[in-house]
Amino acid sequence: MDLEKKLIEYFEWFHRNPELSYEEYKTTDKIREILANAGVEILPCRLETGLVAVVRGKQKGPIQALRCDIDALPVREETGLPYASCQKGKMHACGHDLHTVLGIGCALLLQKRKEELSGSVKIIFQPGEESSLGALKILETHVIDDIEMIWGIHADPTNDAGVLGIRQGYVSAAVDRFAITVKGVGCHGAHPDDGVDPILTAAAIVQALQSIVTRNVNAFHPALLSVTRIEAGNTWNVIPEKAFLEGTVRTMDREDRILFEKRVGEIARNTAIAYGAEAGMEWIAGCPAVYNDEEMVSKSIRAANKCGFKVVPEESSMGGDDFAFYEEKIPGCYMKVGTGKGQTIHQPGFKVDESVILPTAVYLAELLLG
Repeated sequence: MDLEKKLIEYFEWFHRNPELSYEEYKTTDKIREILANAGVEILPCRLETGLVAVVRGKQKGPIQALRCDIDALPVREETGLPYASCQKGKMHACGHDLHTVLGIGCALLLQKRKEELSGSVKIIFQPGEESSLGALKILETHVIDDIEMIWGIHADPTNDAGVLGIRQGYVSAAVDRFAITVKGVGCHGAHPDDGVDPILTAAAIVQALQSIVTRNVNAFHPALLSVTRIEAGNTWNVIPEKAFLEGTVRTMDREDRILFEKRVGEIARNTAIAYGAEAGMEWIAGCPAVYNDEEMVSKSIRAANKCGFKVVPEESSMGGDDFAFYEEKIPGCYMKVGTGKGQTIHQPGFKVDESVILPTAVYLAELLLG
């Protein structure tokens, strides 16, 4: 069986057998089996799920890494594919099955071309990216301590097969979460004057929070705040004692990220005071913004041109990726792989054009050899 058929077979296996964050046991075992059979070295990292392989070149050179995430999403598949998910309510709706097989393909190609490889390449099959914190599991192993640069890829259904999205600078946002608890005084719905309404207070907080983007952040800086959940009360004729709301903040600029944490807390507390209530805010920091190194971008474009890919400017996204945690340690470059235009990621109809698999694996091997 030729390499393309093998990689498509592996891809379809991973697609049929999705596993959620930190549950990727069968996925890890399958990756290990494929790589071990090909003689690819697997490092002895202390990971419950996920693994790190290495291909050591015959010549001296840099130590590089390729990050490939492996987890799926709690989404019910609606693609109608013959190799659709066998796991009810679970699906590779973000393309991590593609990322996994591209890492495998790259490893197999590099293994065959070790004589040409300068330095070493570590292929990181990372668990839990959808948790936004899976990269920290890899960092805890210290496997990247000697790595000089790291590459990342992501499926992109907004571009045709054969297209790579690459650009220098920020390409995805820092992802943070806030949770606000409002405490009022409960009372009968017919006598609001006997209490302090936390729902009214929460509504005022929601409105006021939007002023951060429009009045506190530089108009040329990408930033957003979304309140995505509100809970209060349990019946129609009682004003409750408490209300709860939470949401997400997305920023590119580091100073803006600090500003949002400060202002969300201030607005929540002071708006509550204005309504006679109390409010407390919890800030749950996620991954920072992804930033593409200028020299690595130039190298990735040269390799793309050599391999016959069309290169377009990568769209910046307010979505996040924990790839950014690696970039706090070392330079990185995160590229988008066109998978054929169709339903967007995280949706039940998302699918990948299988024709992209071998050419992209060849591209990644060429990039890492160069």
